[in-house]
Amino acid sequence: MHFPKFFHPDPSVKRQSGLLKPQINSSDILGTSIIIPYFYVISDNKDLTLTPTIFDSDIKMLQTEYRQKNESSSFIADIAHVRSYKSKLSQNKNSISHLFAKYELNFNPLNFNKSLLKLNLEKVSNDTYLKIFDTNLIDKEIKPQNQDSLNSELNLYLNADDYTLDIGMSVSENLSGTNSDRYQYLLPYYSYNRSLGSSNFGNFNFSSSGYNNHLNTNSMQTVVNNDLNFLSNNFITKSGIKNNFGIYFKNLNSLGKNYSNYKNSPQSEISNIYNLETSYPLVKLENNYINYLTPKIAFRFNPGDMKDYSGVKRAINTDNIFSIDRLSIGGDSFEKGKSITAGINYTKENINDINKYFSFTLASVFRDKDQKKIPNSSTIRSKGSNIIGSAEYSLSDNYLLEYNFSLDNNFKNLEYSHVAATFKKNNFMTTINFIEENGKIGQTNSIENKTEFKFSEDKYVYFNTRRNRETNLTEYYDLIYEYRNDCLTANIKYKKTYYQDRDLIPSEDILLSLTLFPLTTFEQKVNPNLYGNN
Repeated sequence: MHFPKFFHPDPSVKRQSGLLKPQINSSDILGTSIIIPYFYVISDNKDLTLTPTIFDSDIKMLQTEYRQKNESSSFIADIAHVRSYKSKLSQNKNSISHLFAKYELNFNPLNFNKSLLKLNLEKVSNDTYLKIFDTNLIDKEIKPQNQDSLNSELNLYLNADDYTLDIGMSVSENLSGTNSDRYQYLLPYYSYNRSLGSSNFGNFNFSSSGYNNHLNTNSMQTVVNNDLNFLSNNFITKSGIKNNFGIYFKNLNSLGKNYSNYKNSPQSEISNIYNLETSYPLVKLENNYINYLTPKIAFRFNPGDMKDYSGVKRAINTDNIFSIDRLSIGGDSFEKGKSITAGINYTKENINDINKYFSFTLASVFRDKDQKKIPNSSTIRSKGSNIIGSAEYSLSDNYLLEYNFSLDNNFKNLEYSHVAATFKKNNFMTTINFIEENGKIGQTNSIENKTEFKFSEDKYVYFNTRRNRETNLTEYYDLIYEYRNDCLTANIKYKKTYYQDRDLIPSEDILLSLTLFPLTTFEQKVNPNLYGNN
């Protein structure tokens, strides 16, 4: 075909306006569509992409992305408007749209190492919009990461030599929530951190944070939290025992309305917690291996009370069990009571091959009495917590086996298991993930597999599947055969989903996709009626 005038932007030529790669797509909900993007250069630092999408149904969509880059600022916005969209739950045709935008300004006022102003906007007019119009034409920089929630925020970050300040306001929307309880407003929030200096004994740090949080229906919480912390340097004895201690003070000022943890009148509380940690690192050399064995124990004491977090979901593992804020409630509470955390870590490494190693960690928490306000799902509220463990075994860079578990203190019930196995050999790679939660921790049981095989430099096979063993249902299958070279990508996809969410319905399709670089992408169902009329 002859085009009287045709420009295609390319990295090797001067930046100029022209048509981008068109696409032909197929969707169970939207039907077949053709996308024809046009890139337009406004000036040296401004451009936009106009993307009309034409469907074989009455639906019409126009998407526009605008970009501007200055010396100290950048702006990107993506706007789309869809006409004549008809939901599966309604017979009425509606117009729906989205707006995503991000603005950043780097400015350098005196006495700051870094100063950054950010504005982020996310808005859709339909709750399932992000799932239905899941397009890669939206820049990843501004596309919402979660298809079930939106977040708009104005934020100022300042970094000086000895302190940082983070201040802003945000609005979050839960797209799966009810109309009355879907919004959460933080108007405003702030976080201030300052180092108060160090000595031969340790470091002092002061931090202050606060927020005014409106959530659910007529529920509000206002919090100003001040923390003064001291963490000592490590004191190592002649025998090699390593010791350190921390002292943490908190001043909590709060006011609540229809919120269980805060009273309706202003309250000011002071709390503190003390932590003493001791470990004994041991090393043993063998012919080709080096062995590390580190027993560790921490004594923790909070003489005061804590807020009631018994019903909050919290996970304790070997990575966070020794952390002072292992329950992630440091904003307004310290973990209540007296506790001893004991653990041991063993690692064996091959001196000649860093890819050959074995690591194993065990830890548990002991208390003088039960603490009912600590999250039940964490398992550390009782006199004896679950035994938390993890293991990692790498035979080489081809084999990796990981295992995390939580065993109740009666040694009867395995309340958490996570097994991850990865095998890589030449052109083949497969990963299996198995997760099971029981008892206090939760109710989850699933297995997932991801497999990739490379026949040659230009031929691939991908397979993904996930099965929910709790409901005894497979959630999806994806099987893709792909041929790829410098100017062509062709693949056949078998996709089957069992997921249903309002406008989204289960589907089973075989699709043919063809991409000609830099001209176009075409995707079409081979047999669009695998499900028949159901």
